[in-house]
Amino acid sequence: MTVQDVQSFIAGAWLAPDSSARDIRDAVTGDVIARAGRAQVDAGAVIDHALTVGATALRAMTFHDRARMLKALALYLQERRQVLYDLSFSTGATQKDHLIDVDGGIGTMLVIASKGRREMPDGHVYLDGGIEQLSRKGSFVGQHVCTPLQGVAVHINAFNFPVWGMLEKLAPTLLAGVPAIVKPATTTCYVTEACVRLMLESGILPNGTLQLVTGDLGDLLGHLGPQDVVSFTGSADTAYTLRSAPNLLRNSVRFVAEQDSLNASILGPDALPGTPEFDLFVKEVHREMTTKAGQKCTAIRRIIAPQAQVDAVIAAVSDRLRGTVIGDPRDPATCMGALVSDGQRRDVLEKCATLATEAERVFGDPDAFVVHGADAAKGAFLPPMLYHCADPDAASHVHDTEAFGPVATVMGYRDLSHAIALVNRGQGSLVASVITHDPEVAREVVMGAGAYHGRLYFNNRDSMAEATGHGSPLPHMVHGGPGRAGGGEELGGVRGVLHYMQRTAVQGSPDILKAVTGEWVPGATTSQGPVHPFRRSFDEVQIGETLHTGEREVTMEDIEHFAHFTGDTFYAHMDEDAAKRNPFFPGRVAHGYLLLSFAAGLFVDPDEGPVLANTGLDNLRFQKPVSAGDRIKVQLTVKKKTKRTDDYGEVRWHVILRNQDDAVVAEYELLTMNAYSSTPDSLA
Repeated sequence: MTVQDVQSFIAGAWLAPDSSARDIRDAVTGDVIARAGRAQVDAGAVIDHALTVGATALRAMTFHDRARMLKALALYLQERRQVLYDLSFSTGATQKDHLIDVDGGIGTMLVIASKGRREMPDGHVYLDGGIEQLSRKGSFVGQHVCTPLQGVAVHINAFNFPVWGMLEKLAPTLLAGVPAIVKPATTTCYVTEACVRLMLESGILPNGTLQLVTGDLGDLLGHLGPQDVVSFTGSADTAYTLRSAPNLLRNSVRFVAEQDSLNASILGPDALPGTPEFDLFVKEVHREMTTKAGQKCTAIRRIIAPQAQVDAVIAAVSDRLRGTVIGDPRDPATCMGALVSDGQRRDVLEKCATLATEAERVFGDPDAFVVHGADAAKGAFLPPMLYHCADPDAASHVHDTEAFGPVATVMGYRDLSHAIALVNRGQGSLVASVITHDPEVAREVVMGAGAYHGRLYFNNRDSMAEATGHGSPLPHMVHGGPGRAGGGEELGGVRGVLHYMQRTAVQGSPDILKAVTGEWVPGATTSQGPVHPFRRSFDEVQIGETLHTGEREVTMEDIEHFAHFTGDTFYAHMDEDAAKRNPFFPGRVAHGYLLLSFAAGLFVDPDEGPVLANTGLDNLRFQKPVSAGDRIKVQLTVKKKTKRTDDYGEVRWHVILRNQDDAVVAEYELLTMNAYSSTPDSLA
C-alpha cells in the first residue's frame, strides 16, 4: 500500500513532511495510509506571505467581489467532491457523514457568499447601524463602520470535520478580506489537504490568501499581533492552553473558540409515549449518537426526560440502537462507521469508565458487538452506548465529562424548572434541544436556559418535516456557546464575517461620512444631474444626485376620493370631530399612503428608460400630518448603488416629503432596479 506524504502549502510552495512526521492510520483497517508533519515552520515567511501577497489582493476587492469568488470556489468544489468522499471513508465516516462534512462545507460557503452579495455593500466598508446625529443641526454626525483587520487568521481545526471545519471558517474570513492559515488536525489532514489542493488548482483564489500547515504550528502563535485572529475548534483543555499563550494575551490577539460541550436534549412534559413528539425525540437522540460515530461537537450527550418517561425513553432508544449496523463505511448498508483512530477509541472508553461511576450502562457492550465487513480488532470501532444516571442532582461527571463518541446518558427530571437546572449544569453548551408541542414550555426554557446555550433548537409535529436536526449548525445562525463551549461565535451570517473586521466609530461632517462610507448622508452635499435622474442609467447616476420637485396641494376631494377608492375610511381621514379628539391630529388629515402616491407622481419620469422597476420601500416614517390645503414637495436623492445582475443594479433613493413650510412630512428609502449602459466588468 502506498503511504501518502501529506504536504503543507506555505509561502506559495508545497513542502513535504520531514523525519519528524507522524503516521496516520486508516480508521477502518488500522493500516498506515499517510504521514504528516514538519519539525520547523517558518512563521515569519508564512505571515509575511499572507500580509504582503494575500491581504493586499483581498483588500483590493469589494465585498461583492469576494462573495462572487466564494461562490465560484464552492461550485468548483461541488463538481469535484467525489475525491473528498473517497478519501473520507478512511476517517471511518459513512456516505451520509460525507454529506454533512463535504456537502455541508460547500453549502455553508455558498450561503456565506449569498449573504455577502445580499447583505453587504459592493464596497470596502461595512456599515454597522445607522447614522447617529451628534449635533443639533446635523453638521456633526457619527457612524459605526467595519473594515478588514490588517493581519492574518489562523484556523486550528478539529479532526471530525476536515472539510466543513475548514470551509465554515474560511468563507467568512475571506469575505472579510483577511488571508487564512489553516491548521487541520493531523489525524484527518489528508482530506483537508486534498480540498486545499482543489481550491488552489482552481485558480480562483488570489495568491497568498490560503496557506496550509499539516503538522505542528511551531512558534507561529508567538508571532501574532493585535491585528490577527486565532479561531480554534477542539477540546476545552487545548483551547485553554492556546488562549493563555503569553503572546496572545500580551497583544490582545482575538481568540474565537468553539469547544466541546455537554449538549442536552429535553423531552417536553407534554411529549408522552405515542405522541409524534416522543417518536421524534427518540429519532433525534439516535441520529446524534450514531452520526459520525458520535464525534460531533453538537451531539447529544445528556438525554433529559420526565422521570415518569425514563424507562420508556431507554427502551425506545435502545430499540433503535439495536438496529444500527456498524461496519465498513464504504458499505451502503452501514449505519455507523468507525471512530477516527484507535487513540480516540481509547479516549472514549476512558471517559465511559468515568461516567460509569455515576451511571449504569443500559445498552451497548464495547467487548461484545458485531462489525460488518471489517475487523473490529483492527479498526477503531465501538458500539453506541447508552447510560442511565438515576440521581443527576448528586452526579457531577455526567455534566462535565464528554465521551466524544457514540455515548449518551439518560436522566430524569421532576418538573420543567428541574429540567432547566439540569441542562444548565453543563456550564455552557453549543446547543440544547427541546422536543415539545407546548409553546409555553419553549418560552420557559428560553428564559431559564438561553444564557447557557449558543443555540436552542425546538422541534415538534409542526416543524419536524423541515427541521434540520439538533446537531446541525447552519451558516445563517450563530454557532458557538458560552462557558465550557468556549465563549465564542462562528457563522451567523454576516456576524461571522465581523469577527475578522474592526468596528470603528467614525465622527465628522456628513460629507466626511459620505466619502468614507460611499453612501449619501442627510446633510451631505447634493448635486443636480443634466437630466431627470430616472433618465440616467445605473452607471451614469451619481451618489448624492438630487431632484427637487415642484409642489402639489392636497385637497379635501383628494382625501375623500382616496378613502372611498381604497376603502380606507379610518376616522382620522373622514370624521372631523373624532380626528380633533386625537392628540396627534388637528382635524381630518390625508392618508399616509395618499402622500406616498402623490410623492411618486411628483418625482417619477413617465417615459420608458433605464429604471426597470420599483422593488421596495424601507424605513418609512410619517413625521407630521398633512391637512387639506397643505402643499407637499419631494427631495429625491441617490443614496447608494449596488450591482446586482448582468442586466441591472439596485439604486437606493433617499426620499423626503416636505410641506409648504419646509417641515418634514415623511421620509423613506425607495429601491429601484436600473439598467446599465453596458455590462459592468465585474459582472462580465
